[in-house]
Amino acid sequence: MNWDNIDRYAKSLIKEAGHKIRNSFFAEINVDSKADANDLVTNIDREIEQFFISRIKRDFPDHKIVGEEGFGDKIEVLDGVIWMLDPIDGTMNFVHQKRNFAVSLGIYVDGIGMLGYIYDVMRDDFYSAAKGKGAYLNDERLPQLEITPLEQAVIGISASWVAPNRYADHEKMIELIQRCRGTRSYGSAAIEMAYVAAGRIDAYISMRLSPWDIAGGMVIAQEVGAITTNMKGEAPHLLGQEAFVVARPGLHEDMLTNYIRLK
Repeated sequence: MNWDNIDRYAKSLIKEAGHKIRNSFFAEINVDSKADANDLVTNIDREIEQFFISRIKRDFPDHKIVGEEGFGDKIEVLDGVIWMLDPIDGTMNFVHQKRNFAVSLGIYVDGIGMLGYIYDVMRDDFYSAAKGKGAYLNDERLPQLEITPLEQAVIGISASWVAPNRYADHEKMIELIQRCRGTRSYGSAAIEMAYVAAGRIDAYISMRLSPWDIAGGMVIAQEVGAITTNMKGEAPHLLGQEAFVVARPGLHEDMLTNYIRLK
């Protein structure tokens, strides 16, 4: 399989999708809710996912596609080539802010991430990585991440995990944010993972992420030395929702060992 060709193909597809998304602001955007009233989806999310699927199925008929909006394949195992796509990660930001959202794509073979992409559409920032070849922001190679102690770390975390919740011990989360240098929340898992890879924040935590949320970002983050696991310290299974943490080395172990307690 010629991964250089697939890499060029995927980048072209993502750029074209970004152009379509930017143009959508000049047309009507229809907003619906999923099971959760705050889990938004728009006609643009659906159209962009269908755009990817139609192209990929045409040009790579043997590949599978898993997308957030459900138009792709239903998978129970990670065999073969699988494209894991979130057409607009951060739909609430897309609707309310018209920024801080991204196209997220990871291409995996038998469960191993080969190519990863996060495209911050409105900033025109393109994060990409190929397994074993480093990670890039636009045309600049991202440096390897150095160890940062918690006291000097900025952590991406939603305020909902610091309030009482059914997933994690919020008291330990309060201890975590009291000890770190600061916290940020951007409303897009893909962007927060890209920011960890680029050294803009030092860790990102979420209790409920799906494969398409993290597939692209994991490839990128791992290429600069970030650690990506579930809250048990295991590799994410990429077959459903689970808790997730990505962080600089050292910091990752500290958070999992001393501050994150799942219920």
